[in-house]
Amino acid sequence: MPYSLIDIGANLTHDSFDADRTEVMQRAADAGVARIIVTGSSNQGNIDAVTLAEANLGRVYATAGVHPHHASDYTAASAELIRSLAQKDAVVAIGECGLDYFRNYSPQHAQVEAFRSQLEIATDIGLPVFLHQRDAHDDFVKVLEPLLPGLTRAVAHCFTGEAQSLEKLLEMGLSIGITGWICDERRGAHLKDIVSVIPDDKLMIETDAPYLMPRTLSPRPKSRRNEPAFLPEVLRVVAEARGQSIEHVASITTENATRFFGLD
Repeated sequence: MPYSLIDIGANLTHDSFDADRTEVMQRAADAGVARIIVTGSSNQGNIDAVTLAEANLGRVYATAGVHPHHASDYTAASAELIRSLAQKDAVVAIGECGLDYFRNYSPQHAQVEAFRSQLEIATDIGLPVFLHQRDAHDDFVKVLEPLLPGLTRAVAHCFTGEAQSLEKLLEMGLSIGITGWICDERRGAHLKDIVSVIPDDKLMIETDAPYLMPRTLSPRPKSRRNEPAFLPEVLRVVAEARGQSIEHVASITTENATRFFGLD
């Protein structure tokens, strides 16, 4: 096995994996992705993520949270479910939570309320937070910054922003998750110019599978579905953009994810 990577964000409970989830996980292991953190983003999604993690203890972990797209569905019962699931060993972070003003599938006020509630849960329980932000930087900072002192750790998952927002997140002490967006010459070229700004101890990598297939994969897979086995391509492009060896970036990102999520 070439590496022992950790994919810190994969939506493995997505229905596109229903027919071959076991094979997908085996391909990941064969590619050197030793551990996968499955993202919880809705009430049912949280239950599914924890169920998958508990069936694959030591290889798969889960987060529990409500994505801003689903903030309209966030209720007291959602909060109770997150608190309940967070007691399980398989759950290593609260989230995916945050703000998404790009789509606005839920009203912005509902997104802010759900976000703040989940940050308070993370504070109470002492788990790190797995954060989502798109086109909502100012409000994201406004909600998050006052609550940061009570949080153990926070990661900006799937960072796609510009230099100024990256600098602010790093100033706030956040870790940064980089996906195959950096492999997209149309939308992610700017990330290649700024990814080297991230300190070694704040960098993690992820696929966000089944989304964000690395466009630099060669040969291109027949399917457009991304999967954790493609994480080494994100690693390669990140290492190249940072001017570091693949081995070094593999080592630091695994070490960071192990420490951040409190993995064995």
